[in-house]
Amino acid sequence: MNNNGTFSLLIFALPILLLGWLFFTQNKRMKQMRDFSSALNVGDRIVTSSGIYGTVKHLDDASAWLEIAEGTTIRVDRRAIAMKQADETPVGGIPDATPATDVASDDAPGSTPGSQQNGQ
Repeated sequence: MNNNGTFSLLIFALPILLLGWLFFTQNKRMKQMRDFSSALNVGDRIVTSSGIYGTVKHLDDASAWLEIAEGTTIRVDRRAIAMKQADETPVGGIPDATPATDVASDDAPGSTPGSQQNGQ
């Protein structure tokens, strides 16, 4: 009988613990997102949750205006901003200014750059 009571307590306690853990992690995640959103500044290079890359041009309480191309600005909800873009500086700290030398020709329609055509 004692073993049956322990089993019943375990069946009751595990879902309660799981729900508590889920609420705790969700609150932690929401706090991180609020902190990230409040740390955004004009000029930050960001990526939205839908994969749009842009630069923050204006911010208000609920929206951000992003420049996604020169002269093209879109308005997005601040909650849609997923992360800041990582700086693309090489390990040495000096940006690589050498032009690419292996430029692929687009002789065949539908070819991808750098792919070989007809087994060549």
